[in-house]
This record gives sequence, structure tokens and C-alpha cells, in this order.
Amino acid sequence: MEANTTMNTANAAEIRSEIERQNKKFMEAYRRGDAAGMAALYTEDGMIMPPNSDIVEGREQIQNFFQALMNMGIKSIELQTREVEQHENTAYEVSRATLSVEGDQVVDEAKYIVIWKRENGDWKLHRDIFNSNLKPQA
Repeated sequence: MEANTTMNTANAAEIRSEIERQNKKFMEAYRRGDAAGMAALYTEDGMIMPPNSDIVEGREQIQNFFQALMNMGIKSIELQTREVEQHENTAYEVSRATLSVEGDQVVDEAKYIVIWKRENGDWKLHRDIFNSNLKPQA
């Protein structure tokens, strides 16, 4: 039983490391203004479910979504991984994101859940849902 626990702990650390590596690619692509590169980190039929908006589906729409954020002046998205758990060829992540504009001024903080899917040996974002921690404006 103890060996099994050690193996599960090792697997948990490995999947977390993989997801953090992919998140680093995500943040770097965003900083470069590479919306196409960001969309490539999602599965072919990936989805983003932003607040107060319809589902963004497929890489072309995902690219357009991130390009629109960039065009609004969001300069960086910083991700802080809190929890990752793997279930065969999928995993889920519960984390936080900070969005900043020029001068590192924070304009939003959010929490998110991503369902990751292994596709051609790589972990890809499959379902991405998030919402702001900011209070709604009246």
C-alpha cells in the first residue's frame, strides 16, 4: 500500500509539473502577443467559457478571443496553479489568474477551472471556464 501511495504522489507531482509547463507556454505566448500560439495550446475542439458571454469554440474562435483581449490593452495573464488532478487522459486544474495592462497595473483577478486532455502526447487545454473576483459594477 505504501508503494502505491508513493507512486500516486509521484504521478501527482508529474502531472502538476506538466500542467505548469503548459501554463508557462500560455503566459509566454500571451506576452508575445501570439494569439495563434495560444490557440494551439487548446485541443482542436477546445472551448473557453468566459463570463457574460457565449461559448468560444474551436481554435479559430479561441485565437480571435485572445486577440480581442490583447487589442483591449491586456498585456499579460499570470497563472498561479493551485490544484491539479489526473484521471487517465484528462486532468483538471483549479487556479487563479491575474490580468495586467501596461506598467503591470492589475485590472482583474480571476479564478478558473481547466479540463486538460492529452492529445498526441501533449497536455492541451480542452475546457476553460473562469470568472472575475471583482465585484459587479452597478
